[in-house]
Formats: sequence, C-alpha cells, structure tokens
Amino acid sequence: MKFIVLWNGLPTAEGSVIERFMKTGGQVPDGVKLLGRWHAIGGLRGVAIVEADDTRAIAALALGWGDLLTMDISPALTDEDLGAALGKHMAAGNK
Repeated sequence: MKFIVLWNGLPTAEGSVIERFMKTGGQVPDGVKLLGRWHAIGGLRGVAIVEADDTRAIAALALGWGDLLTMDISPALTDEDLGAALGKHMAAGNK
C-alpha cells in the first residue's frame, strides 16, 4: 500500500534535522520503500510517497523522526485505484 507523508519541522529543530539527515541520508526503516521525496525550499517541510505492506513499518518511520518533525501520513490511491472505487460507488446507484 502507498502512503503520502507530509512533514513539518518543529521551530527549534532545524539544526538537529539537518544533522540527522546529513548523517543518515534520510533512510527509511526496513519494510518501507521510498518512492519519492521532495523538500520545500526555505523551510523544514516536504512530502514523500512511500510503500509498505505493514503499517508497523509506517509507524516506525513516524517514530524515527517524531522528536523533530510532525508528520501527517495518509493512505494513497493511484488514479486507477480511485477510478475503480468510483466505478463501484456509481454502479451501486450513488451519485
């Protein structure tokens, strides 16, 4: 399953975030595949798309940075997945 990860750095965490990222390269935990990551210019915020079969691995990702970043993690659908869900919804007589 794919997930959208939005993060924001805590106001006092800039130095610590930079240090940890430079040291670790922002590696994701075992069980999580990083599909892409983008960083905002001029701030400690960004977005990543990750994939995992087990939500415990997603929890490990959040916990690994939780002392420095707030994270909003949501399941993600491809256009094809959303289209299939919408088709089923409409076939059931919903508008």
